[in-house]
Amino acid sequence: MALLYGSSAMPPRRLITGRESLNTQTIQGLDSNTETKIDTPVANQAIQAAIVEQAAEEVETLHASVKAGTVAQIVVAIIATIGLIYLLKLVLVTTLASILLAYVLEPAVAGLKRLHVSRSVGALIVVTVGLMLALGLTYFSYNRALDFVEELPRYTSSLRDSVGGIRAKADKLAEQARSVVEPPKAHQKPIPVRLEQSQSVTEVITENSATIADLILAVGFVPFLVYFMLASKDHVHVTTVRLFPKEHRLLAHRTVGNISGMIRSYILGNFVVGLGNALICGVVFWYLGIQYFYFIGAISGFATLIPYLGVFLALFPPLASGLGTLHRTGLLTILVTVVGMHAITMNLIYPKVIGSRLSLNPLAVSLSLLFWSWIWGAPGLILAIPLLGALKIICDHVDPLENLGCWLGDTIPSK
Repeated sequence: MALLYGSSAMPPRRLITGRESLNTQTIQGLDSNTETKIDTPVANQAIQAAIVEQAAEEVETLHASVKAGTVAQIVVAIIATIGLIYLLKLVLVTTLASILLAYVLEPAVAGLKRLHVSRSVGALIVVTVGLMLALGLTYFSYNRALDFVEELPRYTSSLRDSVGGIRAKADKLAEQARSVVEPPKAHQKPIPVRLEQSQSVTEVITENSATIADLILAVGFVPFLVYFMLASKDHVHVTTVRLFPKEHRLLAHRTVGNISGMIRSYILGNFVVGLGNALICGVVFWYLGIQYFYFIGAISGFATLIPYLGVFLALFPPLASGLGTLHRTGLLTILVTVVGMHAITMNLIYPKVIGSRLSLNPLAVSLSLLFWSWIWGAPGLILAIPLLGALKIICDHVDPLENLGCWLGDTIPSK
């Protein structure tokens, strides 16, 4: 019985033991789950921090790539713009020159309009009179050039004599110096001389026929462009302002008005300074006895307004006219007068009279002259300052470009 009882009592003991082990495993599982639940927020925070850091790095990389791409696009756009300006040289120079001429003739058209003459008729009258004056001036210059060509042999002989005397003295001094430094040589080798035939006028015209044809075509378009600009001034002004959105039209109107005022001031200042220089040159040339002193004085006076090249253009007419009649004192007087006037005009009068109206600093003006002369040559020297003044006005009225406008100006901003 006892054995039977014992054998029958064993299963409950094993059952209890199994329940205890199950409870132990359950408790251990609960402990491990509790530890996992405790460790889960810390792990999530670490993962989130790593994700945020990775996202920040990706954003910085994206910003850097966007910034580099923007800079590259700006550089490519600038290069493309410069190339386009160079390729469109003939069209742009013709258009800008026509705009300057239209501003020069605008006061005459406005005066005829006050006399109850329609704008189209007044523009036609003014352009016709201006064209006739230009043709007359060209005809007079052509006749004077023919007279100069006829008298050129006499000028050449006198110039050859003067230069020959100076060259003989220089050769003599060089020979004396060579005899002192070098020992005498028994035999000297003959110096080979190469003769080249100069090109005739016909050959020069034939070689540059394409350039001459383009120049004639551009000059032929100028009167028509000036006429249409004068006749449709009000229409062009209003429609240009309406090209902008309504909220920016007032600003566009002010910008266009300021550019127009700047161009008028530039032309008026150049005319006043050039007229003063022409009067001084005319008086000096009259005193020296140069033929057509009034005509040559006007050319030299206004040529001194051209930066850098103006001094050479202003010297050529009086020196060519007085080459056969003037002595060294007269030639030296012309040289001192023209060079001195050019230096005073460019360094003193021009910045005070014209620079104050445009409010441009000298460094910006010099860089503009260098850039536009490189792009367009001689016409770029004439158009550089109006273009720079227009750019400064645009920068002053556009908020993102305001700092560039301050750099181009001659005043220090208050803020």
